[in-house]
Amino acid sequence: MMREQKNKSLEPVVDFDWGSKSHVQTLVMMMVTVLGIYLCYQMALPFLAVLVWALTLAVLFNPMQGYLEAKLKSAGLAASISVLIIGLIVVIPAVFVGQQLLFQAVKGAQSIEVKLSSGEWQRKLEAQPQLAPVLKKIEQRVDFPGAAAAFTKWVNTSAADIVKASAVQILGLCLIFYVLFFFLRDRQLILRAMALRSPLSQAQMDGLYQRIGDTIHATVYGTFAVASVQGLLGGLMFWWLGLPAPLLWGLIMGLLAVVPMLGAFVIWAPAALFLLIEGAWQDALTLTLWGMLVVGSIDNLLRPVLVGDRLSLHTVLMFLSVVGGLLVFGPVGLILGPVILVISMALLEFWSIRNAT
Repeated sequence: MMREQKNKSLEPVVDFDWGSKSHVQTLVMMMVTVLGIYLCYQMALPFLAVLVWALTLAVLFNPMQGYLEAKLKSAGLAASISVLIIGLIVVIPAVFVGQQLLFQAVKGAQSIEVKLSSGEWQRKLEAQPQLAPVLKKIEQRVDFPGAAAAFTKWVNTSAADIVKASAVQILGLCLIFYVLFFFLRDRQLILRAMALRSPLSQAQMDGLYQRIGDTIHATVYGTFAVASVQGLLGGLMFWWLGLPAPLLWGLIMGLLAVVPMLGAFVIWAPAALFLLIEGAWQDALTLTLWGMLVVGSIDNLLRPVLVGDRLSLHTVLMFLSVVGGLLVFGPVGLILGPVILVISMALLEFWSIRNAT
């Protein structure tokens, strides 16, 4: 009996007084910590796109960084060479494509305006008795020459704005490569620091890192790479058939292929109709078959090869994450949306496992 009383007296006394000094200090520390995290988020928000693109490039080129580190025995030198190689891969094609896009956009818009305002299309419509009645009704409701003039003016204005904003774009690109260098060089330190400050176990953090990496790979290779191939194939056919601005329309087809429920057909289908109105029914048939059988089916051929089983998201969830990411975060949401969804699903799984044990 005396031993039990002695043991009870040795047990620590739990202070349930929420007004005590220790509880007040803890509450103040929590409030200051939350405030600090919120302020850090607000400061990082303008650089969200820079951070996401730098992280994406770091994940994609991590194997090259590891190979260079093993050969050079220096993480800093390997990161410098990696950034230089990535810059050559990204910057040189971007500059060339950007110049050609501006030139083709302005030239193509002027060509369309000339054809509509000169009445050339009206004469060709009259030579197509099957299509003329339908297109005449559309022409009565839509001012094609006025629309073409407005489109040309918008293209010229946009081209000037793009040139003016080039300095800002160059600054943003430099920031991406600046952050990318540290992501590559200090990636192990960053991952360890995040694991130490996380309530999850090391195994759970490793699993989370793996899911994020797989999601980025699947999104880039399964979405951007496939869409780029679709835009390239569509642009090549435009060039082969002599259609105006093949590079511009190829890029637009690639961009539309990224967005769910849209696709390259939004561009090549009206182009085929344009060729049919022009009287080039063979070219129209060629473009239609190419768009349906080659451009449209390349997604089913390449996606399993490039993605495999890396991304285990349902099609509906992938659609919602991509579209929702675009609406909330802009273009960077194409990657950030699926990543946020995968992280949330992983955390829910960890909670369910924890509650089950």
